[in-house]
Amino acid sequence: MGIKFLLHAICVWTSTTCWVLTASTDDGLVRVSLKKQPLDLKRLNAARITRVGLESNVNDQGAGVVYLKNYLDTQYYGEIGIGSPSQSFSVVFDTASSNLWVPSSKCLFSIPCHLHSKFRARWSSTYTKIGIPCTINYDYGDVSGFFSLDHVKVGEIIVQDQEFIEITREAFVPFLVAKYDGILGLGFPEISVEQATPLWFSMMQQGHINHKLFSLWLSGDLTSELGGEIVFGGLDWRHFRGGHTYVPVTRSGYWEIVVGDILVESISTGVCKFGCAAILDSGTPLIAGPTQIVDQINSAIGAEGIVSMECKNVASKYGYALWNTLISGVRPEIVCVDVGLCLYNGSQKVSGRLKTLLEDETMEGSAMGESAVCTFCEMIVFWIQVQLKQQKTKDAVFQYVDQYILKVETSYSTVCVSGFVPLDVPPPRGPIWVLGDRFLSAYHTVFDFGNMRVGFAKSAN
Repeated sequence: MGIKFLLHAICVWTSTTCWVLTASTDDGLVRVSLKKQPLDLKRLNAARITRVGLESNVNDQGAGVVYLKNYLDTQYYGEIGIGSPSQSFSVVFDTASSNLWVPSSKCLFSIPCHLHSKFRARWSSTYTKIGIPCTINYDYGDVSGFFSLDHVKVGEIIVQDQEFIEITREAFVPFLVAKYDGILGLGFPEISVEQATPLWFSMMQQGHINHKLFSLWLSGDLTSELGGEIVFGGLDWRHFRGGHTYVPVTRSGYWEIVVGDILVESISTGVCKFGCAAILDSGTPLIAGPTQIVDQINSAIGAEGIVSMECKNVASKYGYALWNTLISGVRPEIVCVDVGLCLYNGSQKVSGRLKTLLEDETMEGSAMGESAVCTFCEMIVFWIQVQLKQQKTKDAVFQYVDQYILKVETSYSTVCVSGFVPLDVPPPRGPIWVLGDRFLSAYHTVFDFGNMRVGFAKSAN
């Protein structure tokens, strides 16, 4: 089967034709509506996926690779309740992690905790303290806290005695501006910190759902207040068209499948003709894969020049200066400062050179214009770094620096940046792909634990 996304396709190796499970809206389903926050330049500029070694507090010793996310770019989140009476929290439903965590009332010295809802154990009559300390590692820092036990409300059902983490310290950068309070992992127990039972496992064990699966639909309607819906225990036929095509889960831990050849403009790249692992990740909008293929995709989708004029101006006026500054040994994080496009204090405002760069006089000196130019500069520096690692020539690099596809809203305009980012994992574990919301929003996706498979059908967006 070929699953097409924008101008490329990922061919997924499938099993034989399978039945499609359907369920009525009142047949034992647990529904959670998802909200959506718009992407902005600050979040997306900081968004990346990092490959690291397996963390010691994760129990899947065969996983081989754990990638860290920063959640700065997360768009979709929904509501749950913890305790009796229920205390409400907004959480990211993340298929690439397995723990549930929310800020604790004992989080006193982390600023992000004071900007979000905090769990107050003394308010709950069903609370049980476990107290085991833990740390979860993210790209921009860690969150740490301790385990507790209480009832969790999801949709209209109550999951009793669910393990969760009360966070007492949060990394400053990713969670300061987040509209959500915590993370609800939908991955497998193998990647759960301290072997805590994932919430959706508890739903099955306690008999709350009729079928051992959940389904995800992400709305493509930019004007709708409803960002999507996650349904535990079945499907909603209103969210998809036609039947589902199912592929097996190849490794328990993440929702990992195998993809076949990668097509760019209907032309085979040959990179995954013998199969590549792919992780389905609802916690990021990005699609990550081998640099070689990401380069080709970005080249294809940017052929018509869909990036903002500001970014093109940065690339054309300062591209070679950025290149020369990088290869001269200046640290990447201060390259844009060195050429005068960002301030040293990290506020993402630029020097007086902005006035000669921006052609639109109404943008001169505005916070948006300054922030955008600095952001574009830093994105171009990152792109150059990737190309240097591939030993690309200077001229070849600047054929690609203006290739972007994700729309990002600002106070004054909308710009477009790439939703494809490089992630190079060497054999035997790699190459590997991470398929985030840019991929998942094109489909209605069924995560079928009972049959260890994932189903895709065309979304009814």
